[in-house]
Amino acid sequence: MKKAIKFSRIFLPLSLASIAVIVSGIFGLQTVGINLGIDFQAGFIGKVRIAPPAVELTYTGSRSITVDQTATAINLIMTGIGSDNETVRYPYTEYAVVGDFERAVSSIPGITVSVSAPASYPLSKLFTDSGSSVRLSARPFRFHYIPEGSAAIDSDDIREAIARFPSAAVQVLGNPENRAFQIRLRDDGTDPNASATLREGLSDALSDAFGKDNIALISTDFVGSRFSKTLASQAVWLVLGTLVLIMAYATIRFRWDFALGAILAIVHDALMMVAFIVWTQMEFNSLTIAAILTIIGYSINDTVVVFDRIRENMKLHPELSIVEHLDLSQTEVLSRTIITTVTTMLAVLSLFVFTTGDMKDFALALLVGMVSGVYSTIFIAGAFISFVSRFRKDGGRIREKVVAPKASDGALV
Repeated sequence: MKKAIKFSRIFLPLSLASIAVIVSGIFGLQTVGINLGIDFQAGFIGKVRIAPPAVELTYTGSRSITVDQTATAINLIMTGIGSDNETVRYPYTEYAVVGDFERAVSSIPGITVSVSAPASYPLSKLFTDSGSSVRLSARPFRFHYIPEGSAAIDSDDIREAIARFPSAAVQVLGNPENRAFQIRLRDDGTDPNASATLREGLSDALSDAFGKDNIALISTDFVGSRFSKTLASQAVWLVLGTLVLIMAYATIRFRWDFALGAILAIVHDALMMVAFIVWTQMEFNSLTIAAILTIIGYSINDTVVVFDRIRENMKLHPELSIVEHLDLSQTEVLSRTIITTVTTMLAVLSLFVFTTGDMKDFALALLVGMVSGVYSTIFIAGAFISFVSRFRKDGGRIREKVVAPKASDGALV
């Protein structure tokens, strides 16, 4: 029999340490609170770039001309009564720089082109304001750009510009060259037209600070208070339902104390994640819920492997106590646990290093959860099973059933 590592000797101190971390997380939840994402909090969210105009288009003709920018080209869609409808494409492969685009568009009757960017600036790097009308008119339609060598704008500049919104949250997206910012404004539920009000307020605040022509609102989203509450309640029920199903599965496959130990380990992992999210102020959104559910699945898989080995060893070595079975079984699967966890964490670590924004937070949550899942399987679930065994008459042992011989087997009767 393999020599067992005495994990059971530190069940109590580590359990107390876990309780201390969980209590600190609950305390932080009441005092600091969770940084709720737009998925679970009513409000407006916008992706903004601070950039001057590169090209301005105006039109004074009788036709209707709309602008459509895609990943491969800029299209001008022309319609009108008594004339042919057509779409003029300016693919980036043929019109690589702003100068090429200017010369081509200037040939269209009624369109006036005003260029502020260098003629050699790549056309594919231009972007538009999602709030602007895509139909050309006497009012300029603007393409924006990031001038090379210009001073970078950081998140502190944005926060200062929108100081009139005290609850606003600002997140930097991409590298400094792109200068994209995600801005979240909360809705307190008092304004029935909060979406329009918050959008206009954000646009006015940024325009006052950086100039109206220099604001490009790339994308917007809005979540109402009723919808955000529904999402939050659905997330809670989803996690609770998962716990109930795992409890039923573990009870049928093992025993009630094993099942309860597994649930306790999962709850421990979830509360550890809550403490981590509270104290790091990581944004709590739908990806965070996905990370927690992934961690629950990973943790219960590791726990079931250990429980299977415990059940097998109980039948092979019925003379051992439950604590000895825990130490022996966890020692036997330790190498498997380390190998699978480390290889999985390497993949998640690459996701953490090479991504940004929500995906980076998702990967970080998985890394923390995986470590917590391995820890809870050994020290939390094991500690609970060891504790419960003290109150069982059989000491937690599983005895082989003795089957009486049948008369047909040749036994004397």
